[in-house]
Amino acid sequence: MAIIATNTATSFDREPIAAGSYAARCYSMIQLGTNEETIQGVAKKLNKVRITWELPTETKVFKEENGEQPLVISKEFTLSMHEKSTLRQFLESWRGKTFTEKEALSFDVTALIGKPCLISISHKVAKNGNTYANLTGVNLLPKGMECPAQINADQVLAFDEFNEDVFNSLPDFLKDKIVSSEEFKAMSKPNEIPVDESDEIPF
Repeated sequence: MAIIATNTATSFDREPIAAGSYAARCYSMIQLGTNEETIQGVAKKLNKVRITWELPTETKVFKEENGEQPLVISKEFTLSMHEKSTLRQFLESWRGKTFTEKEALSFDVTALIGKPCLISISHKVAKNGNTYANLTGVNLLPKGMECPAQINADQVLAFDEFNEDVFNSLPDFLKDKIVSSEEFKAMSKPNEIPVDESDEIPF
């Protein structure tokens, strides 16, 4: 199972996580697939992944039967290892060194599952007046600083080995993004031949 980024934030909590820096551990990697988004008035097709970290030192009782659970925070990234991409910048900050061009040609982001780091969280006020936690940085864990053991189970959803159980466990807004993606549609109708709507001659 792999989710490959190539070179060719929102918290689950209603009450935002306090701004600051925290030891964290990556436990979830959800491939959202390729959807069209409008950015600054321009429609673009973007292949995205949603990465989630748990904060094992910050816990809360969400359901009595589950006891204390770690707070979590997620961020969506375009699956691109271009030198100016947000994903690559975050990863280089996390690993504490830049990627070589060979490494950046193809990087499986699922390798991040279970890896500790130091995350930075700031607050952002939306147009509706609500305050949201925004993950602004992921850095190498400082020397001498430890991150507690992972609490949540690993969670990976990739189109090359689609896990229905993981998909069904996701909130509806994520399911909607996945179902509307080009990859999900192709997976659901594997025998359909895509129609090239361009006017370009293929040779």
